[in-house]
Amino acid sequence: MQRWRGVALIGAIAAVAIWLAVTGQLVLYIHPRYIVFTVVMAAIALVLVVAAVASAASRRARDPEAPASRRERVIGLLAAATAGVFVIGMLVLPPATLSQATAQQRQINATAADLDALDEAASADDAAVARFTVREWSGILRQTSDLSFFADKPVTDLVGFVAPDPDAPEDVFYVSRFVITCCAVDAQPLGVPVHLPGWQERFAVDSWVSVSGSFVANPSEASQQPLVVEPDAVEAVEQPSEPYLF
Repeated sequence: MQRWRGVALIGAIAAVAIWLAVTGQLVLYIHPRYIVFTVVMAAIALVLVVAAVASAASRRARDPEAPASRRERVIGLLAAATAGVFVIGMLVLPPATLSQATAQQRQINATAADLDALDEAASADDAAVARFTVREWSGILRQTSDLSFFADKPVTDLVGFVAPDPDAPEDVFYVSRFVITCCAVDAQPLGVPVHLPGWQERFAVDSWVSVSGSFVANPSEASQQPLVVEPDAVEAVEQPSEPYLF
């Protein structure tokens, strides 16, 4: 019975992986380019689990074994219970995106800046600038604080979740997104600072917003960010179907 613990857990994990893919939620855990591979591997695992169970049942019918000991029965029940709790937990508790708590632990904008972002922005036309995400703007801000560079580059419909600036939480928040290379384990938080005193009265931490405005010298003396977005509009929005940037 003990050998079936691994089989039960593999089957449970494979079933949950396929369920997450079918419901479009596997993207909350891994990069989209790995989804097909993961589903194929999970399907193979389920086939092998079914084959193992069928083979064991066939052998037992031909050559009945001695009754399982009490210890074996307990181990078998624990294996089934563990797999059951895992599956039910994943089904009952909906997957959630990483939050500002994780962003603060991993430090927003602690990763190396996208060195191509500055050059791309310098030659980008208005339509390209309007499509910039948190990834592009955060990379640019980490390479230059020259206000003249941003003179004709307004922020348009920048979408992300709200994370307070640890140095000036009353006045400044980050429009934040996580960037994923492989899976949620390696997710790195990026953010663009927005100056909006009293923002807590309108928006909750971790809520999603869309920000439009322009970059200015940071009016907040407490904040360590040299430039911030002075918003023309900040609106609450729904979380995107793909909350991470890739």
